[in-house]
Amino acid sequence: MEKEALEYAVGLAEPHIEKIGGEMYSDKPLKRIVHNPKAGCITMTTLRSLVDYIKSGADEMEEKMIVHVVSPTQVKLYSNLDFDRVREYMVEVNAELPEFSFNRFINHENFIINMQSKFIANNDRELLLKFAGTVESGTIADYGDDGVSQKATVRTGVASKADAVVPSPVRLKPYRTFTEVDQPESNFVFRMKEDKYEGVQCALFEADGGAWKLHAMESIQEYLEEQLEGVEGFTIIS
Repeated sequence: MEKEALEYAVGLAEPHIEKIGGEMYSDKPLKRIVHNPKAGCITMTTLRSLVDYIKSGADEMEEKMIVHVVSPTQVKLYSNLDFDRVREYMVEVNAELPEFSFNRFINHENFIINMQSKFIANNDRELLLKFAGTVESGTIADYGDDGVSQKATVRTGVASKADAVVPSPVRLKPYRTFTEVDQPESNFVFRMKEDKYEGVQCALFEADGGAWKLHAMESIQEYLEEQLEGVEGFTIIS
């Protein structure tokens, strides 16, 4: 008890600060009392909402702000460093996008529905839809496959059929970034197979090494720079 009482008494004593050799020393650890409250982060889903928020002046912001394009689906708004070297994280924008299962085989019917609803129309999308919609069940297992191209039987009329080369690679524009910017077009390898139980299955494999992400982020940055032109104090990076 005496030891605890002594330690308590020592703890109540004022710290002793002394300058030795040009450096300041204290016999107690000191903590700076900081009153530097930060705002809670606002979450959004569109680039338009971020632009409107910034232009509205609804909230007071620092003189210099950073708009960071983190990825094709995320943008963040930060303040510059304050006197405590801390940034205020004000807004996070996350794109709401339809999901498509790339790089794995999916049911033939689901593939056709996904192609129609989650990809922007272009020549290769229409070619894939036409091919996938007319392929003859039971012929995928007998296709010619040289490791690059596949061949299957498709219906060419009410009662006629013909062998056709599976289109691959193809250039497609799936919804993969914010809808305010142009969706990046990139190469995909299209493959088909037939499962004993699942039937005909289709797959799209990404074949551009992720270059579409850089293109999408550049498009987001260009969009924000255009929309925020004339608004002082905002630096946009990607």
